[in-house]
Amino acid sequence: MKNKGLLLLFTFISLSAFPQKFEGLAETPPMGWNSWNTFATDINEQLVKDVADKFVELGLKDAGYEYIVLDDGWMAMERDENGDLVPHPEKFPNGMKAVADYVHSKGLKFGLYGDAGTKTCAGYPGNRGYEYQDAKKYAEWGIDFLKYDWCSTGKQNAEASYITMRDALYDAGRPVVLSICEWGDNEPWTWAEDVGHMWRVTGDIINCWDCEVGHGSWSSWGIWPIINMRGNIRKAAGPGHWNDYDMMEVGNGLTDAENRSHFAMWSILASPLIMGNDLRTASKETIKTLANKEVVAVNQDKLGLPGLRFSNEEDFEIWVKPLADGEWAMAFVNMAEEPRNLDFDWNRHQIGDDLNNRRLDVKNKKYKIRDLYNHKEIGDTGNNLKATIGSHDVLMVRLRE
Repeated sequence: MKNKGLLLLFTFISLSAFPQKFEGLAETPPMGWNSWNTFATDINEQLVKDVADKFVELGLKDAGYEYIVLDDGWMAMERDENGDLVPHPEKFPNGMKAVADYVHSKGLKFGLYGDAGTKTCAGYPGNRGYEYQDAKKYAEWGIDFLKYDWCSTGKQNAEASYITMRDALYDAGRPVVLSICEWGDNEPWTWAEDVGHMWRVTGDIINCWDCEVGHGSWSSWGIWPIINMRGNIRKAAGPGHWNDYDMMEVGNGLTDAENRSHFAMWSILASPLIMGNDLRTASKETIKTLANKEVVAVNQDKLGLPGLRFSNEEDFEIWVKPLADGEWAMAFVNMAEEPRNLDFDWNRHQIGDDLNNRRLDVKNKKYKIRDLYNHKEIGDTGNNLKATIGSHDVLMVRLRE
């Protein structure tokens, strides 16, 4: 009995000393919507309800999107007398649980924003020193996703700070996807697999094709600078832990062609697909892009491998992504300012992925080619792949034996 008691005590201490993140979440890249890109802190209860309704009405829920996340500015400027976070009384007069309940009633999931420092990036109360108290409040409200930012952190250690919130969420007992948002400054791809379910790899995105917009001590980045900013970090990602290239700018002022390329690349990279546009006013073409189940399927592929750049010569970026069951996805992006003709000879190129020792064996196998945006078969690898691709547009294909 004495030995049994010691064993139980050791087990209890072990479990208490080594809290963990919630497993079984984000087995494929999370899909949803975040308020920041379009609304910043101008958010309210009705906006959340409208977005939830649009998820269903526009077929986005059916396409796989499930999280609706309120970013910075949802809380009051001060905690209450008990030290609890309080929803902004004018923006959310019925409280946050009522908002979460509405989202859940649509078969969707609800997320909030927090910050590891003393203040959020917009100056609202941060979570530092209140992690366990706040995590219990999130659980009480029914929160399913936490975007956790990195403003006002002083000399805090990033890994330790995110572990603290991970442990607090686990202790609260409600499964929550933890989205680490420290902008890639502390190389989370080297340590965050056991801490969060996704981690930002760069600073904030902005709605341009190829630009940098300075804000003094930091910058916002366009689509291609974000893609190009990090080296070979693809090996860090996989089921339950993803490189996050930031919320998408699809529908936020880019051309329809750029929207297609942007969406194709986030899918190739296995980045979380988090929409950032106003779904209430989105064009039919924007929704057509976002709800394209064939492109989404590339992002959500169960193999969970991010794609890699094969070539960036002669105005074309060519990316490949190994898929489950021996299939492949490819994106041919025209980087030029005018249309370009593609003539891709399969026999001249050795396409492969050293991460899983996969090769596209066109010498011994013939692969069917499917155009994922036009939803049609366009031949096989027995012939050159020929197409005219518009400026900043993409030909995205799936290869099957």
